[in-house]
Amino acid sequence: MPPKTEFAALAEPFRPELLAHCYRMLGSIHDAEDLVQETYLRAWRAYDRFEGRSSVRRWLYAIATANCLTALKSRARRPLPSGLGAPSDDHREVVTVREPSVPWLQPAPDAAFGAGDPAAVVAGRNGLRLAFIAALQFLSARQRAVLTLRDVLAFRTAEVAEMLGMTTAAVDSALRRARARMAEAGPAEGELAEPDNETRRALLDRYVDAFTRADPDALVRLLRADVELEMPPIRTWFTGREAVVGFLASRVLRGNVWRMVPTSANGQPAAVVYRRGDDGRFAAYGVQVLTLAGPGIGRITSFNDPSLVPVFGIAPTLAT
Repeated sequence: MPPKTEFAALAEPFRPELLAHCYRMLGSIHDAEDLVQETYLRAWRAYDRFEGRSSVRRWLYAIATANCLTALKSRARRPLPSGLGAPSDDHREVVTVREPSVPWLQPAPDAAFGAGDPAAVVAGRNGLRLAFIAALQFLSARQRAVLTLRDVLAFRTAEVAEMLGMTTAAVDSALRRARARMAEAGPAEGELAEPDNETRRALLDRYVDAFTRADPDALVRLLRADVELEMPPIRTWFTGREAVVGFLASRVLRGNVWRMVPTSANGQPAAVVYRRGDDGRFAAYGVQVLTLAGPGIGRITSFNDPSLVPVFGIAPTLAT
């Protein structure tokens, strides 16, 4: 078998999980895609020197992680508004201007990471939840690498040490510090709970219907009392059903201007959002990701960034 064909056959099956790994490290699906491409290019160039002393999978993860660590030297952490300041419980709050200069955390489409057996899919969702990815941003780059390689991907300590050029003692120390930091900044257990698929779909469908009909009363019945709303690139965010519904009703839900296409992102229900322009066409506006808590919606994260829509493989405009 020619080397190029052999390399592709061995390496290509790992592309979706390497994309997920780079996304966890970087917090950007755009950057993750670039780093995976770079990983495969570097691996192809070095393939003739691959001696098989580790698995191809571990070898690729070592290259991908090294690429991510290099990239993170020149990149700031990617926050959500909830990681930058306190929320408001008053919908009349003056909303801060958009801050496109901040490298905001991005959502990631589930479809990009492939599909496996149901148990693996559920386990993988927890490692991609928005709350988890956001919490990773509070770790140093090397702590991020150690935590994801050990706790998400289940590589052994000795393997991680070899991949990162560290001692096993240093890996254990970094892991302890990372776990302690995640316990402070990480998601509550309820934010990682996996609702059944029927509940997920029903809540998403009802939310899309209420939002596109501009029906605040219908939204009230879907949202938890402690629901939160954040809208990067806007720093201001809201907490409490009264504040969230009040903000949406007074500033967002105005007439027949919204359309949504249900999807899934970060293992959570999501929708690609379109807004009607002056020409009557619905143009891409962004992506909303819902965090479910029990029978209700506990958080709405509205990424108001049209550049995210192509990543979800959905058209940039909708016909009227």
